[in-house]
Amino acid sequence: MSSSDRVRVRGLSIYRPIIYGNTAVALTQKERDSLTSPDHTHRWTVAVRSAASPPNSDQVGGADDLSYFIKRVTFKLHDTYPSPTRNIDKPPFEVTETGWGEFEIIIRITFIQEAAEKTMTLLHHLKLHPWTVSGEPEIPPLEVALKAGPVHSWQYDEIVFNDPFQNFLNLLTAHPPTPLPKAKRKPIPFHLANPGSFEESKGGTPEFHAGMISEEAERLDDARKKIIAETERLRNELIQKEAELEKSKKLLADGA
Repeated sequence: MSSSDRVRVRGLSIYRPIIYGNTAVALTQKERDSLTSPDHTHRWTVAVRSAASPPNSDQVGGADDLSYFIKRVTFKLHDTYPSPTRNIDKPPFEVTETGWGEFEIIIRITFIQEAAEKTMTLLHHLKLHPWTVSGEPEIPPLEVALKAGPVHSWQYDEIVFNDPFQNFLNLLTAHPPTPLPKAKRKPIPFHLANPGSFEESKGGTPEFHAGMISEEAERLDDARKKIIAETERLRNELIQKEAELEKSKKLLADGA
């Protein structure tokens, strides 16, 4: 390695898109009975993957091998699991288990030595049950859960490397990420498209796509407009109340 490789490229940032989260499926009664812990209701997989999904696959993300810049992913599970700290040193960076409850999973990403970057820590709430309109999990009967299909909970993120060393920059540029599709190509799982109504699942697998950026921008803009409108309504209400208060004070003063 030459000395120039250990020089930081100042003023440059480069990023790699990832997703992290989990998928969960309900176990049949036969599968539950065969487990050493028959109270377990779901089989789930928590993972860190590239954002783009493989073509012609039901997997969410994972089109690219991330081991060219990730050395290890550590998943800290609930303490009730045997060996709750799971170190995964090669792809796929994921852990599959069975269980009955939802809990917070701590995810630590350790980068290769060439990156000279600190460990990155993420938090993910393990999701076993479908989302509802209220944002609370709803536990459907077993036959409904089996019919509704897998439950997905994934978060998109971008790992940004600022002022990278030249040798690490060379490594990153030699492995460009698979571009996200420009638009949605796969049907959304029914229970995600229709929160709180999952009795007739249409199947489908979530997929991250470039159009989600504009969709999120539209949602944020709508939320901003609603906040502005609500702020204006409250402001007018306050002005009206203050006017009524001044009128009451004046009447009291005149009466005195």
